[in-house]
Amino acid sequence: MEVHVDIETSGNAIDILAAHCPLSKQKLKQAMSKGAVWLAAKGKPQRLRRAGKTLQPGQKLHLYYDVDVLAQVPEPAILIEDCKDYSVWHKPGGMLSQGSKWSDHCTITRWAEQNLQPQRNAFLIHRLDRAASGLILVGHSKGVTAQLCDLFQTRKLDKRYLVIVHGQFADKLTLDSPVDDKAAVSHAQLMQYDEKLNRSLVEVKIETGRKHQIRRHMAGCGHPVVGDRLHGVGDESEDLQLTAFSLSFECPVRKVLIEFVLPQSLWPAIS
Repeated sequence: MEVHVDIETSGNAIDILAAHCPLSKQKLKQAMSKGAVWLAAKGKPQRLRRAGKTLQPGQKLHLYYDVDVLAQVPEPAILIEDCKDYSVWHKPGGMLSQGSKWSDHCTITRWAEQNLQPQRNAFLIHRLDRAASGLILVGHSKGVTAQLCDLFQTRKLDKRYLVIVHGQFADKLTLDSPVDDKAAVSHAQLMQYDEKLNRSLVEVKIETGRKHQIRRHMAGCGHPVVGDRLHGVGDESEDLQLTAFSLSFECPVRKVLIEFVLPQSLWPAIS
């Protein structure tokens, strides 16, 4: 369901929305809290969460209501470290990096806003595939967020991943086949091989950050990632076995090299 309202007379948001929508105020408030309601005034539309906010003529109210989307419950993220201006989290598989117009309650940024103490705004710095897990940075000040985003864009971070792949992986490979006609480089090294399962645990360092880069490179060299339903063997029933386990960069606040490593208890297990 989509509802779009041009505000003609001032009033609070919940009353105006209820007058143009068959949903109860309780359901509308829940939709607001989960990021399904937007207010457009001057500039870019923003999510509206305050049911009692007074709206003015000339503004526009938008509701994007999908009961299945709003019923989703994210698996909890785990705080690795709170650095005040940014924080480091373990994003579980299934949690989104970025929301949509339909909601943002299953995103890492919304989770951070609701679970950090003291509470702070949260800004997206980089992404992990929804099915992937592991370390992700969340910004809490616009200035530091911009600096961290620049580190990703200029490739001044060391990003390492652990993947479990099908087959016995070679000891070490550099994979450089283009992704979407763009240069892409991944360095992969075997860490462990399970002969019984015929699976390998591989560490991957990426120089570029193309969409599904690791998954495509692994599939392209004949060792698709376990659980990869898009690029894998086609009959995957397990969760995607791809985890971001290490991030190192120069902290824009402390101006020193800093490294975050995921606790081994959260690493993918080959057996």
